[in-house]
Amino acid sequence: METREFLNRNGPGLAASLAIAAIAWLLVEFVPDLKIVGAPVIAILAGMVIFMIVKRYDRELPKTSFTSKYVLQASVVLLGFGLNISTILKVGADSLPIILSTITVSLVAAYVMYKILHAEPKTATLVGVGSSICGGSAIAATAPVIKAEDHVIAQSIAVIFLFNVLAALIFPTLGGILGMSDSGFALFAGTAINDTSSVTAAASTWDTLHGTGHAVLDSAAIVKLTRTLFIIPIVIVLSYIMSKKESSEKGGIKRAFPKFILFFIAASLITTVTTSVLTGDALGLAEDTFSVLKKVSSFLIVTAMAAIGLNTDLVNLLRTGGKTLIIGSVCWICIIISSLTMQSLLGLW
Repeated sequence: METREFLNRNGPGLAASLAIAAIAWLLVEFVPDLKIVGAPVIAILAGMVIFMIVKRYDRELPKTSFTSKYVLQASVVLLGFGLNISTILKVGADSLPIILSTITVSLVAAYVMYKILHAEPKTATLVGVGSSICGGSAIAATAPVIKAEDHVIAQSIAVIFLFNVLAALIFPTLGGILGMSDSGFALFAGTAINDTSSVTAAASTWDTLHGTGHAVLDSAAIVKLTRTLFIIPIVIVLSYIMSKKESSEKGGIKRAFPKFILFFIAASLITTVTTSVLTGDALGLAEDTFSVLKKVSSFLIVTAMAAIGLNTDLVNLLRTGGKTLIIGSVCWICIIISSLTMQSLLGLW
């Protein structure tokens, strides 16, 4: 009976989200130009459009809270299987000073703008973390920890998406004007663009313009993965802050550390240890398995974004999104300046 009630309550919302996610995924697969946008953004926009249409005719939308919460957490756990900590740190060590600088600058900028604009704190947190680390994945990991509402997640994703597209279009030309080397642009793209799809687009454009094969794309991807590792300390710190806050509000009742983040860390460690000890066919099988799990993670993120879109009023989002856009633009500009300045100081340009 409990299973039937669960399916009756959450099944339609999950099915709708999966359908939207599948369409968004296939669109990106078969229309290469849409890769700069990314399936998560297409899914969340589609969900919001459906929300408007259904509400216009006074129909009731299926409940999507299960999908937007637990499927989102599951996607973060599986994301861990794409992170080989030892390999990333070995190859991406040179980028660490720049990554630390851009993350710090973005988080500080988000906090300062939150204070100046009297903005919603959860929105500022998601925009700051999403801008500084890895866009949608960082927002997916952070949102459940700070208990962000769907409209807050949607607004943050929308702002991150805008600056992703701008970066992918502008950065290759900007890098050429500044006289960047191939390695310098790889560092620039990997540290100053937050979403993987946009990093890929910008780096691929540079490779095409300068005839460098896949060299810049490969280097930028490693830098981007190195940034992704910082999801772990950021979420741990935020979880501690939230726990302290709830303890003071509820008379010493402390919230446990979110289990899905522990599973995410465990998945990263499994990947790291397994690929370190296995060789030959066993290693190949493990890597293929981890690759599949990473793709499943990507699809689940798209599914969760569709669910969030189905619960978000696009008109209200646009009406109230001015402060979020300002915070995102300040974070983006600060990250660009920080990345270029650090490269110049370290002689990596």
